[in-house]
Amino acid sequence: MVIDIHVHTRHMPGPNRPGTDQTYATPEQLIEMYDEVGIDRAVILPGVNPECSHHIQSVQDVLQICEMHPDRFIPFCNVHPRQVKNTPDADLGHLLRWFKDAGCRGIGEVTANMPFDDPYVENLFHHVEEVGLPLTFHVATQEGGAYGLVDDLNLPRFERAVQKFPDLVFLCHSQAFWSEISADVTEENRAGYPEGPVVEGGTAAELILNNDNVYGDLSAGSGFNAVSRDPEFGWWFLEEAQDKLLFGTDVCAPKNRSDVLINLKNFLDESLSDGKITQQVYDKVIGGNAVRLLGL
Repeated sequence: MVIDIHVHTRHMPGPNRPGTDQTYATPEQLIEMYDEVGIDRAVILPGVNPECSHHIQSVQDVLQICEMHPDRFIPFCNVHPRQVKNTPDADLGHLLRWFKDAGCRGIGEVTANMPFDDPYVENLFHHVEEVGLPLTFHVATQEGGAYGLVDDLNLPRFERAVQKFPDLVFLCHSQAFWSEISADVTEENRAGYPEGPVVEGGTAAELILNNDNVYGDLSAGSGFNAVSRDPEFGWWFLEEAQDKLLFGTDVCAPKNRSDVLINLKNFLDESLSDGKITQQVYDKVIGGNAVRLLGL
């Protein structure tokens, strides 16, 4: 089974993104796209963080979409760290337990533009860990003019969170995470898509390989770039981290049909057919790890 661990959709597409003619894909458009390339199911990540979503989406909207297409979509919930009381001791677990009971299998994509070690963010982590859901996050390199949890070069704040919340499963995503696959990442290129050979010892690789609660969400151009920019490294990493990596696309708009929808899947398919990865590795990354992690 092929499972997309990371996608966004809306019942009603809503207003276009500023400066573009694009808006979110509808569930029906996603299903049509998935049928073309052989993707069976997908995790829908609600857009509740205003830093990222150009119009806000409720978790209930995602639940309704999944009820309409139960064989295709899997719901995640999402909570902003400032919800409920706008205090660092708010009982966010009350919301999370309701969402979990309603069928949500995880939380994310968390894109609040606040530092990983902000007390509000740590309060969210605490409650997610207690409720027992995996958490998908986006990393930002700055506060303001960006979206995502903020960290410094080499991800020291996230690494402390990994240690502080050992029972919280983190699904890692975005340019500022996956650029850290290589030890030579710099302040200048960590928010983009670095090219060239991967230098051993990158923080992202080390965190995934050495911590039971750190997983890699390979969606979007950033995840694809991490395993394809240096194919020999990519094949090695897929083998070494075969239990910790998950296929994804990060389709947001209908235009994504021609890029993030197919790039990673084509790379994995070709790597398997060329004998660069085994059937076991392929099956785990393409869907098996998601089945196990989400209890599908």
